[in-house]
Amino acid sequence: MQQAAIGLIGGSGLYQMAGLEDVQEHLVDTPFGRPSDVLVTGRLAGVPVVFLARHGRGHRLIPTEVPYRANIHALKQFGVRYLLSFSAVGSLKEELAPLDMVLPDQFIDMTRRRENTFFGQGVVAHVSMAHPVCAQVSNVLARAVAEVAAQDPVTLHRGGTYVCIEGPQFSSLAESHWYRSMGASIIGMTNMPEARLAREAQIAYATLAMVTDYDCWHPHEAHVSADMAIANLMKNAARAQQVAARAVAVLAHERPVSEAHSALKAALITPPETWSTEAQARLGVLLA
Repeated sequence: MQQAAIGLIGGSGLYQMAGLEDVQEHLVDTPFGRPSDVLVTGRLAGVPVVFLARHGRGHRLIPTEVPYRANIHALKQFGVRYLLSFSAVGSLKEELAPLDMVLPDQFIDMTRRRENTFFGQGVVAHVSMAHPVCAQVSNVLARAVAEVAAQDPVTLHRGGTYVCIEGPQFSSLAESHWYRSMGASIIGMTNMPEARLAREAQIAYATLAMVTDYDCWHPHEAHVSADMAIANLMKNAARAQQVAARAVAVLAHERPVSEAHSALKAALITPPETWSTEAQARLGVLLA
């Protein structure tokens, strides 16, 4: 299996990675089922990477149907230590305008129908989610956006809270105002439990969120629709591809040490030497 320390997950509108060379597709099995689609390996900016379309090519999976555990487990099988997530989001703040980019550093998880841990069935672990985003990887993304913006202006906002809802419906007006009252900055449907599982897999995770709309709270802007969100995301898609290539090059050169890389050191309650054979097969890769 071709190994790649850097993984990329593409969200709505980002179903493939332009500029990828030496492309190979891999149909992967995991103890948690099949991932969203084939994993695509290749070289981006000369660096080995592995790419996965979160919703599947052709956008076949609603957010609840995304096999988050299988996705993260499969990426870990390929040796991923750094994971760049690209996501479409709605804005919950006036200053975060459509076509802006955001690097959130916190999450509020409002999902209710998703398996959100690899553990259980005889193995207990409690990872810290106090700081769910890797600051080093987020910094690399910020630098990459700045490089792209020098040629193709874009506004980047650093920090903020991403509230993740179950979907697939967009928010009611009351819900949108409620999320704003929480202090949330942006709203999406997919970064949870993705970020939780990446931390359990000891992968340094950060997301670049691309604003497509003002959800439905804004009194003077059109309420979000799927057409609106996808149209604006496609405008940012080429820019996101450029950001990815620059971030990958920096990560490959600097290889920052992240606290995520040792997340299980203080989190595992059940000693690995006591795990059953089945648990070893299911979870062993997470310890790598």
